[in-house]
Amino acid sequence: MILLSSIIQTFEDEFLALYQNSMLPSHRKALAAMKQCRTTQSPVMLAQCDDCDSQSFMPHSCGHRNCPHCQSHESQQWLERQLKKLVPAEYFLVTFTLPKQLRALAWQQQHALYSLMTRCSWETVKTFTQNDRQLQGSAGAISVLHTHSRRLDYHPHVHMVVPAAAIDMDKRVWRTKKCKGQGNSQKAICSITKRWLKFSAPNCLRPSAKRDWSFRPATRKPGWWTASPLAAATKR
Repeated sequence: MILLSSIIQTFEDEFLALYQNSMLPSHRKALAAMKQCRTTQSPVMLAQCDDCDSQSFMPHSCGHRNCPHCQSHESQQWLERQLKKLVPAEYFLVTFTLPKQLRALAWQQQHALYSLMTRCSWETVKTFTQNDRQLQGSAGAISVLHTHSRRLDYHPHVHMVVPAAAIDMDKRVWRTKKCKGQGNSQKAICSITKRWLKFSAPNCLRPSAKRDWSFRPATRKPGWWTASPLAAATKR
């Protein structure tokens, strides 16, 4: 198996020559950590067998959150924890994408924009479930921020796994929303995405200290959102 550390050691100089002017300090830190992951340059630990008392030194992993070797096991554990939280309802995968026109700004102000994206997407789903005639309550969601596409292009977007269900804390009532057929499912999701376009996206991302949470007209742009039912959520 080819280790990522060996790839970095082989191509690091060439990579830095091309991209060092556009790299953030966090990128350099990640590169340095993964370069030493499980190599002779990394710290070591002493492992000993309880039966035969044989000993050997094992290199430490870097533990960086972007390292595929270190995070594979942790990712599987995270998925198993989320599956234990499933509620008896139909699930949807809703994706909120930052418009292309704002990606340059997001690159320069990543901490602020990523926080706003996460908050805006949640405010959109929460507002939908509170105002929906069938739900009328507070929803839950699993939210994950992705900064790049599968082709490694800079493409900030938020994935949300959302149950078609909500709880009314005042009346202590659990409600679910039935979406029979693909057409009705897409109609329900369309209501969510309209709120993202008219409500959350224009107002949350506006560079103002005081937010205006009133509805404003907005032009729908292709690719700002996608949604699909998760019929087999427990198998993923």
